[in-house]
Amino acid sequence: MKAVVVEALGSAEHMKCIDIPKPTISAKQVLIRVHTASVNFADIKSRYGKKGAAKLPFVPGLEASGIVEEVGADVTAFRKGDRVLAFPHNGSYAEYIAADELLTFAVPEGIGLELAGACGIVSFLSCKLLTEVARMQTGENIMVHAAAGGVGTTAIQIAKAMGAGLVIGTVGHENKIPAAQKAGADHVISAEHQKIAEQVLDVTGGRGVNIVLDSVGGELTRESLNVLAKYGRLIIFGNSSGEYSQIGTGDLHASCRSVLGYSLGTTRKERPESLRETAATVFGLLESGKLNIHIGRTFPLHDAALAHDWVESRQSTGKVILSVSTN
Repeated sequence: MKAVVVEALGSAEHMKCIDIPKPTISAKQVLIRVHTASVNFADIKSRYGKKGAAKLPFVPGLEASGIVEEVGADVTAFRKGDRVLAFPHNGSYAEYIAADELLTFAVPEGIGLELAGACGIVSFLSCKLLTEVARMQTGENIMVHAAAGGVGTTAIQIAKAMGAGLVIGTVGHENKIPAAQKAGADHVISAEHQKIAEQVLDVTGGRGVNIVLDSVGGELTRESLNVLAKYGRLIIFGNSSGEYSQIGTGDLHASCRSVLGYSLGTTRKERPESLRETAATVFGLLESGKLNIHIGRTFPLHDAALAHDWVESRQSTGKVILSVSTN
């Protein structure tokens, strides 16, 4: 089968589309013929050796949609021909993947495989962040960093669907403002030219925000704390800037504010059963039209390196996906 492999750590030029053996499955796994694989920033970090400990060469990718080709002897939830979304252990940039039954989810008939292949990480993560980690309440003000990206545009929509008050997005460049606005953000701030704290306090009448979703880190985390209201929750779920910020406990005590961390990767490994309810919520939002995953660009599997370059350029908006099969 064809698959994209990272042959050496570093730039995307080390990614090659080659022939490798089709994966075999265990008793509790399913073999899936891939239709669509999604490109996530975590894939780029893995390519540089900054996330995970994969041995070279390796197949990148965290999620894919497709058709079940074979089921293990102990699998009870799926059969051949089922349409599914899955999170494989060993990469998704391939024509076939093996996935655990617990990390495979039936795709409702009303949802296309392209959409399913684009939605997994961004929607499952956004749903977990808002419902279980931040425990968002109706009417609360939310700030979402990297608001034009896949997670950002998805989190904005889910927050709105859950009854958020004001949703504020931040973006790195002014040309990304329309994408965040289209997702439903009430106010979008360009970190390139505007002082975030000043803008947030202005649009919230000095109250600040109740929840911040921060996947960027660095100085942006410190600015987030400056606008976090009493009893507010700052959720750290990434550091695309390459840095983490230092937060003093004195910033939390009297204000009753919290800093919380979350990793969907850790959850997939340690508590995969908890994703079943998340999947039901996400698919319900998609079927009702309250959530729409914006697909910014689609690349064929053999152009995965170009897809990585596009995401890494910081010019991309929405989801970037790889088209693997049209069957």
